[in-house]
Amino acid sequence: MHWWIPALVTGALAGLLGALCGVGGGIVMVPAFVAWMGLDQKQAVATSLAVIIVTALAATVNHTRAGSWIDWKIVAAVGAASAVAAWFGSDLMRALSNQTLARLFGCVLVAFGLRMLWKGGA
Repeated sequence: MHWWIPALVTGALAGLLGALCGVGGGIVMVPAFVAWMGLDQKQAVATSLAVIIVTALAATVNHTRAGSWIDWKIVAAVGAASAVAAWFGSDLMRALSNQTLARLFGCVLVAFGLRMLWKGGA
């Protein structure tokens, strides 16, 4: 199979879920990059983060165009804190093994999934 077929399917699913749920698509992309495209966990995470820039920009422009109100003060504050934390988080990621990183990712997905199932969207 050509590499671009699973890449396009992954991108479509990640974009749709990211726009619908605000998840950035990483919950789709990271497992798909590992399972379908043969990336190791670290490379999958790094690649997913780069793709999320494009996905988030497209969805933000479309939400703004449709009249959705974005609180830019919150964007600035959360964005600044996220950027600093992401800088150090990427250093930490490089220090972890692929197996440890995959397990951590799985635990985070399960924990948030259970919370959403238990409490709904609240």
